[in-house]
Amino acid sequence: MQRTPLYDEHVRAGGRIVEFAGWEMPVQYTGILQEHKAVREACGVFDISHMGEFFVKGSDASAWLDTLLTNNVSQLPLGHAQYSLMLNERGGVIDDLIVYHLAEDRFLLIVNASMIEEDAAWMRSHLSGNVEFENRSEAFAALAIQGPLAAAVFEKIFQRPMPSERNRVEEIEPGRSYIATTGYTGEDGIEWLVPASESANAWNTALAAGAFPCGLGARDTLRLEMGYPLNGSDLSPERTPLEAGLGFFVDLKKTAFTGRQILLDQKSSLLPHKLCAIRVLDKAPPVRPHYKVYVNGEPVSETTSGALSPSLGYGIAMAYLPPAYSDIGQEVEVEVRDRRFRAVIVKKPFYKKQP
Repeated sequence: MQRTPLYDEHVRAGGRIVEFAGWEMPVQYTGILQEHKAVREACGVFDISHMGEFFVKGSDASAWLDTLLTNNVSQLPLGHAQYSLMLNERGGVIDDLIVYHLAEDRFLLIVNASMIEEDAAWMRSHLSGNVEFENRSEAFAALAIQGPLAAAVFEKIFQRPMPSERNRVEEIEPGRSYIATTGYTGEDGIEWLVPASESANAWNTALAAGAFPCGLGARDTLRLEMGYPLNGSDLSPERTPLEAGLGFFVDLKKTAFTGRQILLDQKSSLLPHKLCAIRVLDKAPPVRPHYKVYVNGEPVSETTSGALSPSLGYGIAMAYLPPAYSDIGQEVEVEVRDRRFRAVIVKKPFYKKQP
């Protein structure tokens, strides 16, 4: 089991520690409902130091990344970030990640914690041209500061206004510290990378500025309300980005990237499955992953993610369904504790911020 540099801070703050993707992480402090509400209504801070940091540089860096990732890295402006996916030869998702364009011919990639070693090995095995690849995951800690009051917290920390544009990245100290207006909650905010040795100071600075400590439980319910996929649950090597509803982040006009031909074939035919959002209509216990989904009394799939939505007050889930049962309004049933509960396919996201 691995620990982030902030493990002692979590224990000191009363965080309940659980195993997650090989890491000992806080699932909650005061409670998932309270922490979820803090992010939706005020500002929360998450330890995301378990995520991986890869640095790529060289005159062929963008062209090389374009051979591995679905989005168009060569079109990413300086100082901007984009969501992308790395695929295997079958078009299945190895990992989803964020690419940050730091400087000319220099990029930062943030990858999922459980995939750091696999991603690094895959990328190294495909190195070509004038490219330097470096896995510096152990050198960094990272915080996600999220919520409608994140701008006020940012201003207290950095003594200046928070950038208003989404998906921007700024190198505060070259090679050491970065801020980006990205996140996984659907709220405004930043993700802040600092040297691992400075993590406790950054964490306590965020708390002193008004951020509420939040654990993995709230992070999961927040992202699920937005319909954001979780790698290893909603995304897998057996499912393509098109099946997952992520075609917006796939540039099939690029001449070549791993898995492209499979996606072209799917594009020209009917998708075998589609990742659908499911709203539970009946009052039911919380839906969890791997619960069976029924149509007309027959099992057709199982949930990939599920929870009781704190913002909406009802059960929500996602599942890959055959095309015949994937339309908005399709009635289904979800089996929870040997009982079936009425549910319906809805449009993502589940939760929409009020204007």
